[in-house]
Amino acid sequence: MKDEVKIIPIDRIRILNPRHRDRKKFEVIVQSIKNLGLKKPIQVSLRSSQEEEGPEYDLICGQGRIEAFMALGHKEIPAVIVEISKEERLLRSLVENMARRYPAPLALIREIERLKAAGYGNTEIARKLDIDNTMVAGLITLKNAGEERLLDAASSGRIPLGVTMDIAKTDSVEAQRELLKAFETKQLNYLSIRTVKRIIDQRRFAGKQRDSNSRPGRNRLTSAESLVNAYRRESQKQKLMIRKAKICDAKLVFIVTAFDKLLNDENFATLLRAESLSTMPKYLWTKLGAKHKEAA
Repeated sequence: MKDEVKIIPIDRIRILNPRHRDRKKFEVIVQSIKNLGLKKPIQVSLRSSQEEEGPEYDLICGQGRIEAFMALGHKEIPAVIVEISKEERLLRSLVENMARRYPAPLALIREIERLKAAGYGNTEIARKLDIDNTMVAGLITLKNAGEERLLDAASSGRIPLGVTMDIAKTDSVEAQRELLKAFETKQLNYLSIRTVKRIIDQRRFAGKQRDSNSRPGRNRLTSAESLVNAYRRESQKQKLMIRKAKICDAKLVFIVTAFDKLLNDENFATLLRAESLSTMPKYLWTKLGAKHKEAA
């Protein structure tokens, strides 16, 4: 028989093992309940029914949901009432605290797979679970990648879920493992992992690792060290390009300024006409025209 859900006053519930909650995680719970309502009732055990103001309860699980309801201004909350001993209440409450120390992407993945099997699309699943649409696709990618270390890192909270989803999009299992290792050892951060992934994709499409060009006995596995070195080389290239761009920009400003002064010199203009130099590069003419428009 399915447990009966009753509406009970929040102020009649005692929390046996209160715990402090991360503020951001708590705000997510509040927003989810505000948007979608309470998906799962709390669970309580009857402590005393002799009180004049009504029965009292001990909370078994659902502290976050109670606090979210209170934050939203509710005085009552749906609950399932079970009959268990005081020792069992304390044990279940303790187990709940331990089970919720880490995020649960695996539970999310299982729920997404269940909804997928029921025929729901990613957008509908995101709305039902109150998560971002891109996270649904990312979690599916993470599951399909088949790399247990990524799932373990996400489940234990060692690595942010977004990072593991990005790493999972790398085709090679070896590359996934090495990117994970480089992130865990702080050799790469979230942004640099995206850069390295782009480098890996470019190399794959360019065919730079063709077997025909491989030397005998050469280790072709991508190591964390080689990925980090590739990122550093790419960063140096980007910095060099930025420096060159700044130098070019400074030279162009100098040329435009110099030409502007020369064109205002009647003798120089007469010399240009005498030498039949009546044209100039389009870019320079555009810059000079823009400068005169600003002055006007």
